[in-house]
Amino acid sequence: MVSLEFYILDVFAEKKYAGNQLAVFRNPAGLSGKAMQQIAREMNFSETTFITSEIPRKGGYDVRIFTPAEEVPFAGHPTLGTAFLIQQEIIGRPVESVTLNLKVGRIPVSFSYDKCKPDVLWMQQKPPKFGPVFDRARIARVLSIDRTDIDSRLPIQEVSTGLPFIIVPLRRLAAVKRARTDRDSYFKLVKTTQAKGILLFCPETYDKENDLNARMFADWYGVPEDPATGSANGCLAAWLTKYHYFGTSTINIRVEQGCEIGRPSLLLLRTETVRRAIQVHVGGRVKLVAEGEFV
Repeated sequence: MVSLEFYILDVFAEKKYAGNQLAVFRNPAGLSGKAMQQIAREMNFSETTFITSEIPRKGGYDVRIFTPAEEVPFAGHPTLGTAFLIQQEIIGRPVESVTLNLKVGRIPVSFSYDKCKPDVLWMQQKPPKFGPVFDRARIARVLSIDRTDIDSRLPIQEVSTGLPFIIVPLRRLAAVKRARTDRDSYFKLVKTTQAKGILLFCPETYDKENDLNARMFADWYGVPEDPATGSANGCLAAWLTKYHYFGTSTINIRVEQGCEIGRPSLLLLRTETVRRAIQVHVGGRVKLVAEGEFV
């Protein structure tokens, strides 16, 4: 019987047993996509990744990402976590960057180090695409909150930096804490949109050192709530920059997520605007928790 080597990582975590957990498999031994999907379902993390080649191809490592429900073209915490694992276990020495070949395309991840250990990892996401704007009353029903909880000065909009999300600006932390997806309204909405996940945020935070508090719901992917979502926060970063949420055309901020479900996470967001094009970078720390064999 073939056994598969795998690792458990905490991503966007300032310490172990925080952040978003990720399973990374090495040497999947010619497994079919169907077999990978079954393993991801059994692991039951929000995403599981498979490094399908440990020899770089065109400068990058081939990686596939699965949620419990389906394969996805891009996701943030699997990208950072898998790049960390490749640097630690495959390359085995400090490097400036690692590139992953994902279904969405090539995603570079850069490293900073604390002595010889990786500190903050940064990924540059795809240029943002801005989609439709949504009605406040409808989104309020989906999130089981009041229409007045939503900041009416700004649009609720679909944004993609590799994977689309609906970005919802709320006014107060109390509304973020109350939010729950109404499943009927949620599925009726996402059956008509490219975005299947909803990220809501507000400027009030639990930790005064942070700039925003966020939550993300994606029942479509089998993830009722994610403790840290790099892809959604990349969309948020682009949205914040486009609408000058902080009064500037660039941002460099800290976002807390996962506090309400006991997995506090920290995501670092920065953007640049070059010739009117927004460049999005999402950063965070990764902790190796465990390794084993899947039989």
